[in-house]
Amino acid sequence: MHLHTLTLPTATPALVNAQAASIFGPIIPGTTGKLGDAPIISNNTVGLTYQAVLPPSTTTGFRGYIIDSSVTNGTGIVFSANLYGFADEAALGPFLYHIHESPVPASGNCTATGAHLDPLVRGEIPPCDPSAPQPCQVGDLAGKHGNITAAPFQATYLDLYVSDQAGASAFLGNRSVVIHSSNTTRLTCANSTLLGTAASSSSGMPPVATPMTKIPDSGGADAKAIGGGVLLASLFAALL
Repeated sequence: MHLHTLTLPTATPALVNAQAASIFGPIIPGTTGKLGDAPIISNNTVGLTYQAVLPPSTTTGFRGYIIDSSVTNGTGIVFSANLYGFADEAALGPFLYHIHESPVPASGNCTATGAHLDPLVRGEIPPCDPSAPQPCQVGDLAGKHGNITAAPFQATYLDLYVSDQAGASAFLGNRSVVIHSSNTTRLTCANSTLLGTAASSSSGMPPVATPMTKIPDSGGADAKAIGGGVLLASLFAALL
């Protein structure tokens, strides 16, 4: 899943699986959490939007943001990522990214964000199978939807297992997004902060990331990647 000026290769499930297997070992189908599989979240508040903006960095070079928006039927969250400026892609990539259970402290220490958001106690090993995302860690965005492979990276997809309801175990607010190198070293992080609601927008729709020319299929069985502002708008309209 990466954007070139002219050609954009598709991140197939086989490619994502191969990348995950090279980091954490082979995918074992049917692996689930101690508390079961993640339920589809259907009671999200329409119009809520969160954003994680990466801080300036002189070491990793990472820049950009991830916007998380509810949809009009309340089922799932649309993630729109726009990232660029990666340092040493060949040595450090492909990059992983996740929702972590705790916010980034004022010191900016990414280690303090804790573990991945994993309310069902699934764990990182064996790797998530993107063709069957229900058993994956709720916060494992890379595992479910593909790693960050090259700059600039732009992706938009629907994740059915994340909540915008405060107090829910899958709640994305008061959490953080952490980007890792391929060996899981934490490179940069940012808090997910509330941007606003549809009530504050004249269009009644949450803001989305900069339109993109093309985004390939994420490979997830339940969460299809959508490319371009027009197609994303179509997704929202279809969910009315």
